[in-house]
Amino acid sequence: MKIGDCRQAVPIFNREGQLLNKPIVDVIIPTYKPNEKKFLELIKRLENQTYPVRRIIIMNTEERFFSAIVYGHRFEMEHNVSITHISKMEFDHGHTRREGVSKSDAEIFICMTDDAMPKNDKLVENLIAPILENKAEFAFARQLPRENATIVEGYTRHFNYPKESFVKSKADLETLGIKTYFFSNVCAAYRRDLYDELGGFVEYTLFNEDMLFAAKAIGAGYRIAYVAEAEVIHSHSYSNSQQFHRNFDLGVSQAEHPEVFDGVPSTKEGKKLVQKTISYLESKKKWYLVPGYLINCFCRYLGYTMGKNYEKLPEKLVLKCTMNRDYWMKKNIRNATVGIDPYSGYGMSADERK
Repeated sequence: MKIGDCRQAVPIFNREGQLLNKPIVDVIIPTYKPNEKKFLELIKRLENQTYPVRRIIIMNTEERFFSAIVYGHRFEMEHNVSITHISKMEFDHGHTRREGVSKSDAEIFICMTDDAMPKNDKLVENLIAPILENKAEFAFARQLPRENATIVEGYTRHFNYPKESFVKSKADLETLGIKTYFFSNVCAAYRRDLYDELGGFVEYTLFNEDMLFAAKAIGAGYRIAYVAEAEVIHSHSYSNSQQFHRNFDLGVSQAEHPEVFDGVPSTKEGKKLVQKTISYLESKKKWYLVPGYLINCFCRYLGYTMGKNYEKLPEKLVLKCTMNRDYWMKKNIRNATVGIDPYSGYGMSADERK
């Protein structure tokens, strides 16, 4: 089955903008070595939402790790889930999610990550509300810091995910810049008919499949809602090294898609976050954390700058900087096989193939 062949998209509104039905909602979750206790709790919370989730589609990388965490559970019999196992070499942020979507025929699907936890049973109801009310075509949730999050990580979450909901459109590009495309598959809802119309997630990407899709949606005149009432608990405390590698890949993804990112540079927003975080630390009398934070910022900026200029770097250095070496191996294979017809005689001349 080809991606997108699962169903023919059905609109959820009539020409007058009235809701035609109560849309079915599926949730798609890529997994890789998920934490057993937290993952099972995530499934439980999704199955007990006030707006029902019909099916949870799990796209798991490396079967042996998943089998280990559900050992002793009759997982697929006890839960309304479907599981597809792939190898680490097959995983791609865009392609894997495309495959997950192709297994759904729901009018609305929600993308989540396996380390995001619904705060309550109204996550789905609140997240899709702007879509059902025809106020937006796509929506993403608020991310709250974990209890053990550092003060810097906690502030970063509050900076990026404020208490007030809003809707973004093409008209906001001049004022919001790169923030217009800010959209997160940690927890995001999509109208399936318009997802198909826009061509879905980019097939191959190192990072940013959600923002790349958001850029297409905004460019086509659609709206994206940030729903502060839809809350998931999700945060990370990355080391300096992890920040470097993560931001290197972020820079690469932006360099690979100049049609999206060249006109809306993200460094201005980054500087704003740094300045506000330092002011916040000083206001909390945590000024002694500022030097360490600045070192962390330097690692992020260095990684991002090198990623933006990855084409000028030797391949060995790129592989040392990236978080995902498999991506580059697959990219080399794709580049090496461009123009090769797999159904023709490989290595044979045109006359020999006749």
